[in-house]
Amino acid sequence: MWRAADARAGPAPCAGTARGTAQGQALGLPLVARRRLFRLSLFGGAGLVAVLVVALLVLGVVVVRRPFPDYSGAVELPGLDGTVTVLRDARGVPQIYADSAADLFRAEGYVHAQDRFFEMDWRRHVTAGRLSELVGPDDEALAADKVVRTLGWRRVAEQEYADLDPTTRGYLTAYAEGVNDYLAGRSSSQLSVNYALLGLSVPLPRIEKWHPVDSLAWFKAMAWDLRGNYVSEMTRARVFGSVRDIGRVNQLFPAYPFAGHAPILGSQVQPPATASGRTSGASPTSASTSSSGSSSSSKSPSTSQPTGPSATTSPAVASGTTTGTAEADSAALLAALSGDTVQKVLAGAQRSVEAVPDTFGTDNGEGIGSNSWVVSGAHTDTGKPLLANDPHLGLGIPGTWYQVGLHCRQVAESCPFDVSGFGFSGVPGVVIGHNQRIAWGFTNLGPDVTDFYLEKVDGNRYLRDGHMVPLQSRIETIKVAGADPVRITVRSTVHGPILSDVLSDVRGVGQRAPVARGVPDRDLGYVVSLAWTALQPGRDMQALFALNRATDFASFRAAALQMDAPAQNIVYADVDGHIGYQAPGRIPVRSARVPVGATPVPADGTWPMPGWDSAFDWTGYVAEDRLPYVEDPSEGFIVAANQPVVASGYPVTFTHDWDYGYRSQRIRNLLTSRVHDREKITVAQTRSVQGDTYNPIAAELVPLLLTTKVDAFTAQGRDLLEGWDYTQPPDSAAAAYFNAVWATLLDLTFVDALPEDARPDGGSRWFAVVSTLLKNPQDPWWDDLRTPDVVESRDEVIRRAMVQARLRLTSILGKDAKRWEWGELHRLRLTADPLGGLRATTPLHPLLNRGPVEVGGGTSIVDAFNWNAASGNFDVISGPSMRMVVDLGDLDRSRWVNQTGQSGHPGQAHYADQLDAWARNETYPWPSSKAAVEKAAHDTLTLEPAGS
Repeated sequence: MWRAADARAGPAPCAGTARGTAQGQALGLPLVARRRLFRLSLFGGAGLVAVLVVALLVLGVVVVRRPFPDYSGAVELPGLDGTVTVLRDARGVPQIYADSAADLFRAEGYVHAQDRFFEMDWRRHVTAGRLSELVGPDDEALAADKVVRTLGWRRVAEQEYADLDPTTRGYLTAYAEGVNDYLAGRSSSQLSVNYALLGLSVPLPRIEKWHPVDSLAWFKAMAWDLRGNYVSEMTRARVFGSVRDIGRVNQLFPAYPFAGHAPILGSQVQPPATASGRTSGASPTSASTSSSGSSSSSKSPSTSQPTGPSATTSPAVASGTTTGTAEADSAALLAALSGDTVQKVLAGAQRSVEAVPDTFGTDNGEGIGSNSWVVSGAHTDTGKPLLANDPHLGLGIPGTWYQVGLHCRQVAESCPFDVSGFGFSGVPGVVIGHNQRIAWGFTNLGPDVTDFYLEKVDGNRYLRDGHMVPLQSRIETIKVAGADPVRITVRSTVHGPILSDVLSDVRGVGQRAPVARGVPDRDLGYVVSLAWTALQPGRDMQALFALNRATDFASFRAAALQMDAPAQNIVYADVDGHIGYQAPGRIPVRSARVPVGATPVPADGTWPMPGWDSAFDWTGYVAEDRLPYVEDPSEGFIVAANQPVVASGYPVTFTHDWDYGYRSQRIRNLLTSRVHDREKITVAQTRSVQGDTYNPIAAELVPLLLTTKVDAFTAQGRDLLEGWDYTQPPDSAAAAYFNAVWATLLDLTFVDALPEDARPDGGSRWFAVVSTLLKNPQDPWWDDLRTPDVVESRDEVIRRAMVQARLRLTSILGKDAKRWEWGELHRLRLTADPLGGLRATTPLHPLLNRGPVEVGGGTSIVDAFNWNAASGNFDVISGPSMRMVVDLGDLDRSRWVNQTGQSGHPGQAHYADQLDAWARNETYPWPSSKAAVEKAAHDTLTLEPAGS
């Protein structure tokens, strides 16, 4: 028929035919679309323009949908021992059933790659310092690569892989094989539309096979983002450089308020508080040398060890994988988008790497915490424990977590897994969740596992105990897509890598940190090295698998104590009714040999220390049998929300920079109230606690605001606070006004005296600082140095904050204060890495990104939608990355919700299908038993051995 139509066409239509079909073929359109393009091209230029627009839209749909995976049917995989069944529910959550552990993890690798391979690939480029290979010549990407190469995340992961026990190595290998099964025969554009988008600007590298080291390296990114007091230590030095007064610096880092905010564990802590402070482990300073290199060389670690591909080499290419289709898709997308849009795409890629290497959170660390608690069956409606957890991390799309169930059909020693929960794409196993016997949750312990050391360097030597000794160094080559490679020299001392070579804020520490008289001349500044526990090989992957297999408190503790970095509080519950807690982690012990007067600041990890004196070195790690735990405390519940683990006086020092306990105490108060009233706690009540929006600093500050005399216009804002219950739902006018006052108060009080990168973000530390200052109306901090002719007091600053906040919200929300809503200010915008930083006017924005979403809560509130008071807006920067409540009385009554959805494919049904429920603090049923999983099944995929 079509041939007949072509033959009958006259000269003009034939010209249109040639033009239409050629354009259709060039755009890679399907045959049906090319035929329609031909027909419409017969109507001349105007019709052709119109149809080109339609055709490009059709092409966009084709390119976007090409990577969507099949969730049903049967697939043969080489290497499987038996048939594996993958049941997905209505939200695409896979529950995997297999007869062997190898098949189980191979299938998990396959489904991770189905849903999120681009995210996995992006993460491994981050952790290997290879972002420039994906985004091309970009200053921010190159800077991030330099930092990660200097820290050597990938190198440490390679050492960990070499040290793994055979069982763990087998699980990781099976997982990697499953990922590669999915990669085999697929082009990059069949894996993710993001490759086609990146291909608009740079030639993309070939897709590499997945290697077990790629999974291990992700733990380094986790450890970096949860690295304890790194930011606080650096900030102390930076603030001292501005105020030149250690006492004033200390005011901004007050002691933890134990009198009103309880630690995690009470008097029943085990070991008892009289335990000795023995240490174990090799000297951290000697161990760190191995991860830094020992000579000037560009070589990877010894090839005699079974390592993965190094950061400076190109691993093997997945079988059958090419970039040809991605290049065609990139060309087509380039034709479909205007030149202005392409520039915005590239700008989005640039902005996306600005926060690297902070992959989970914000660049100042605020909000990187979590809530968790566990309640004994004595206080629940079922008579069995309830366990709740919601980790607070940076929020993007797709979300951090991936939901999965891993089930051996017959649980036995050879196949011991029957577990479900939340994990990471790219990492096998379940990180947080439950098996059929126990449940567990994580919050950041936050121990001080990093120390800055000031180093006196002369050429390729540095000062050490009165002698100049050689620096260790190595060459790193960073490949850049579309440009020449960049070579850097990574220098290290006995403490660790010299981080000031690649981070300007760390360089400022070397220029400003206080030192004692008579030390080596600072000249133009000291360089700064970083000692960090995660720069030594750990056992975290072994710990994760052991935790997935644990069946009681003893096996849970044994698994938890293998965790090195990041150190986490771990709460526990089991089906027999027990609850508990364990603090794990590699915790450094600081030397007691520091002579009096050797430094003007404490030698306790809160300030940078002189690296030229070995008296300041770490001397070992806290012994495992001295890490505190508890089982079945008499109180009947345990709350772990980043506050101190134990009261002062315990022989182990974790850190001096805890979260200040406003969230944890609010949770404790809510639980205590119900226990006191003998009200049995339910799953629904537990979920309501997770959504609690009470603002504790408002309870202290509002009484002062209500007694402050202001003009009639400002009083309209102040009057909103009359009778306010201090909660912050999205529709609260009082919350909108209070938070505007709070941000302005912090600005008027502190910004004049602090460097830009140390300005108050409004988190729990600033709650504690202002709480103390409110009791001293004439404290010098109240005086605004920007008004040299006036010395402000507390009351004047409060009045000015109220006036300015009223004016600010009038300009944003309108004159009628009663119509203000906190959610209109406090909004969440979810941006996809690396190309989501597009303006809302571009065609790709609604495909990649989501939001704005109006939410309640706030910083240091249980519903922790954190915002940065120094940013100039109220936008959410981090928050509950997921929520779960596990019912140990009936696991099928448990509830969970993910932040966005399972899929990493823009436009796919499960890309953001949980977002609305999550934002409203709603959850979904969490099936656990085989019967419940089958009842909830929406799709079934069967993976079969090749040839079956």
